[in-house]
Formats: sequence, structure tokens, C-alpha cells
Amino acid sequence: MTLADVAARARVSAATVSRVLSGNYPVAESTRARVLRAVDELEYVVNGPASALAAATSDLVGVLVNDIADPFFGIIAGAVQSEMGSAMGAESGRHGEKLAVICNTGGSPERELNYLTLLQRQRAAAVVLTGGAVEHPDHMAAVAAKASRLASSGTRVVLCGRPPIEDAVTLTFDNRGGARRLTEHLLTLGHRRIGYVAGPAERTTTRDRLEGHRAAMSAAGLDEGTQRLTVHGLYDRSSGYDATLELLRRDQALTAIVAANDTIALGVCAALRDQGLRIPDDVSVAGFDDLPFSADAVPALTTVRLPLHEAGARAGRLALGREPQPPGGVAMVRSELMARASTAPPRATK
Repeated sequence: MTLADVAARARVSAATVSRVLSGNYPVAESTRARVLRAVDELEYVVNGPASALAAATSDLVGVLVNDIADPFFGIIAGAVQSEMGSAMGAESGRHGEKLAVICNTGGSPERELNYLTLLQRQRAAAVVLTGGAVEHPDHMAAVAAKASRLASSGTRVVLCGRPPIEDAVTLTFDNRGGARRLTEHLLTLGHRRIGYVAGPAERTTTRDRLEGHRAAMSAAGLDEGTQRLTVHGLYDRSSGYDATLELLRRDQALTAIVAANDTIALGVCAALRDQGLRIPDDVSVAGFDDLPFSADAVPALTTVRLPLHEAGARAGRLALGREPQPPGGVAMVRSELMARASTAPPRATK
């Protein structure tokens, strides 16, 4: 597709299209929207710098994260970026240099799609999408279509912590298995009244971890009440705090609370202390991810370790083509239970 094709579709001059895409001239908002819609419909790719025109791709690598301030995403993104730097070694020369650009979506599906479009226009060498995906059929189909277009234009697409899609190499996280082992640990200690603080309901990570928890409860014959003792929220401390108060309102006899990640678990611990409850004497608490602060919490937090730095580094190598693709294009990143002082047998069985 050419600039003239876009102009014809948007019913404007080629000069107007050029002004919209360059962003250097004032254009009426309605005209701008019409031009950008035509660009998307025709999958028009804007010519990047001259150095990019000589090759299929540029030296740009896009790394999409939900929230760069969240240690989960910060660790992965930092590891990906470190691989971009290691590509600058003497053996690779200047041709191995890549610029990693962190794209913070804020959890917005629309912003995620917009970043993918922008990276395609910039002829990115690779795109790494991190963290759970939004479970909405339209959005999932749109992401798959964007990934296919990127791949067909020579861009490597790597998913880190997401379900597999076509035209992408995927590193999946053992969320379901890790969550099941975590709840089994609490059951082995003797807990039966276990609350669960989940993340946003529309996220794949939320679903997988909740399914693992419920599978363990079901295997122990404790299906009844599991749904009532589950509260959804965001993956942040305040959600953990509020959800804990709600769980205690629903069942004051809870002996353990499982949080969908370590940051939520901090909020759980704060709420329990404010209610005069001791950890783990009155209520045991467990998290997920094994973020750096987990071992230093008081008491040290029982959690499930995901090797986030290692996964991010591997995603970076795959994005650069410096590591062979796994069989079938999919590899599982294994999790590990980290039993620490925040969990103990319930008081009645000590």
C-alpha cells in the first residue's frame, strides 16, 4: 500500500496524509481520525529512517508491559533489555546493536493494540509481549492478527508469560501448577478454611492461578464455599487490603489467605495486622512470584517462585534470534514453591 492509497481511502490529499503521519502540522481532528482509520484498514506501514529502508527491519525492539512500576514487569523488561546490551559485544559489532523501547500499556487493551501498530510502522526487529493477556475474544483475535502482520514483515514476536498464539514464540508460566502446589502446601499443614484474593477476572494469569487453587481444594473435597471465599481485585497492595476485610466479613474463621501475587499479599498482611490478627499464628498468608521483597517481609512470605529474570533474558535472546526456538515454538517456565515463615499449621492443630 502507498501513501496515495491511504489518501484515496480517507478522501484527502496525499499531503494531508503526510501531515497527519508526521505530526508536524495542525490537522482537524475529524480528518486525522479518518486518515488513521484508513492507515489501519489498509495496514499501511510508514517508512522509517533511511537505515530501516535498506533492510526488512530496524534496530528497534519493543517490550510491552502492563505497568513498569510493578516489580514483576520491571524484572522481565530489565532482563530483556540486558540482552539487547549483550548483543553489542565485540563479536557482533555495531550490526548487533538493538534499542529496547519499553511500552507501558497500563493494562489497556486498546493501548496494547496501538503499540503493536506503531511498532509495525517502525519496522521493529522484534516485539516482546509480557504478562497475562486479556481474555476477550475480539481482543485476542486482534492481537493474533497484529502478531501475524508483524511476523510476515520480518519482525520476531515473543510472548513471555502469555498463552501461545500463531506466529509467535511463547514462554508460558507455570501459573496453574504453581498455584495448585501452593494451596496443597496449606492443606498439608492442616488448613481447610482458605480465602483467595484473585487478580482481575479478565486476565489469563488470574484464571490460571485461580484454577490451580481450586483444583487443589477440589481434590481435597473442599469445593463448597470456594467461590464465596474468592475476591477479585487489581494486582496491587490496596486491593489485597480491601479484599482481606471482605473475606473476614464473609468468614471470620479463616485460617489462611492465598494472594494471587506477592504485592497483593503485602496488603493482606497489613489488613490482618490492623484487625489485630497475627501472621501466621492466627492466619497464614501466601503469595505468588517471589518478588525481591518477599524474603525480607516480616514474617518472610511463603510464595511460588517464577524465575522472572531468567525468563526475560531468554525472551530477549529469542527476540534477537540468538537462541533456537523451543520445539513447537512453546516452552514452559517452571515454578517452585518457597515455603517460609508466613505459613504454619492452624492454631487448633499446632
